[in-house]
Amino acid sequence: MTSPLAPDDHIGDREAFSAFLARLRADHAANGQQWENATLDRFLEALEAWVAASPGWYRNFGHDLPPEGDWTFFARALAAARIYE
Repeated sequence: MTSPLAPDDHIGDREAFSAFLARLRADHAANGQQWENATLDRFLEALEAWVAASPGWYRNFGHDLPPEGDWTFFARALAAARIYE
C-alpha cells in the first residue's frame, strides 16, 4: 500500500489539499482494511497523537515544521466535516 502523500510532497493551496483528501478517501475505500487506523475513532486518535509529535517527524525527515501552516483552517475543515452534506 502506498501513501497518498510522500514525506517530500508539498500541498501548496486549497485545491491541492482537496485533491489530497480525495486520494486519501480513495485509498481508504480501496485499502481501508490495511489501514492501522481504519475507524474514525482510531483515525482521530492517531491524528491527535501525530500532530503532537509532528516536530519529531519533521526532524526525522530533515525538514523544519512549517511555521506558515494554517492550523485554524485545518481545524475548521475537520469540525465542519461532522455536519457538512
